[in-house]
Amino acid sequence: MKPVAVNPKISFGQLVDELVCVTDTSAVEEILDQIVAKLQRKKRHLSTDQQETIEGLADMPVDEVVDHLRQSSPADAAHWLQERKQIAEILDQRDGGRKPVLVSYHADELRRVEQGYGVAEDGTEYGKPEDYLESFEAFIQDNQNTIPALIVVTQRPRDLTRQQLKDLRIELSKAGYSEMMLKAAWRDKTNEEIAASIIGYVRQAALGDPLVSYGERVQQAMKKILTSQKWTAPQRKWLERIGKQLEKEYLVDKETLNQGAFKTQGGFQRINKVFQGKLEQVLSAINESLWSAESKSI
Repeated sequence: MKPVAVNPKISFGQLVDELVCVTDTSAVEEILDQIVAKLQRKKRHLSTDQQETIEGLADMPVDEVVDHLRQSSPADAAHWLQERKQIAEILDQRDGGRKPVLVSYHADELRRVEQGYGVAEDGTEYGKPEDYLESFEAFIQDNQNTIPALIVVTQRPRDLTRQQLKDLRIELSKAGYSEMMLKAAWRDKTNEEIAASIIGYVRQAALGDPLVSYGERVQQAMKKILTSQKWTAPQRKWLERIGKQLEKEYLVDKETLNQGAFKTQGGFQRINKVFQGKLEQVLSAINESLWSAESKSI
């Protein structure tokens, strides 16, 4: 593939929109080359939230998205991107998304700095953090009994699966809500910097749960689990490792324990033997303790 000089002023959203208007094959190929080149650079800086949401929308890992666009015909690649415009919106989140570039011949002058919170379904922008948070709360309350992932997060958090967490992020992204923007809106409204998780924001909006940092939640949950019964030394060691892993991601399950450092030490099967075949119950109890006021017995 030939090197492409990427124009950083052009957003992913603008490039995808151009695919709708362009009919010349060579022009379509040039636009796709721009998108692939920008994606190659952008993918290294994606947050876990952004990466998993994109992968859910694309139904493939981010690296495979690049290969898919390269290997598809220009027409097929353009159609694929147009059907998944949310991917472009997520990729544009850091650099302002799909806001138009305004051109003026007057001298530049900084007058004020304002935080934007996206656009509502009716096309109006959220001018205040309160507007964005109120809209998010209304969306959660209107859909908490209809969207399967929301039902699990609000009613049965101990049963939450990795796929359901991805589905939740996708549904929220489609509606215009992201963990990054919720965090910014909460900070600007309350002057509190709280590194809560997307699950925390959902449960706060749906159930009124206190919004606390995710790291603090993990520490409290693991403390409850470790003091809930008498564990053997090997069991405590594994629980501590699981707690550290939980701080890095919102869910530790069988899949997690069959990857990385856990896999090299025997994975789920070996760890399960340490817990006398009850590891899945232990993981469920940890997950429930993470999102409940009181931990339940295992």
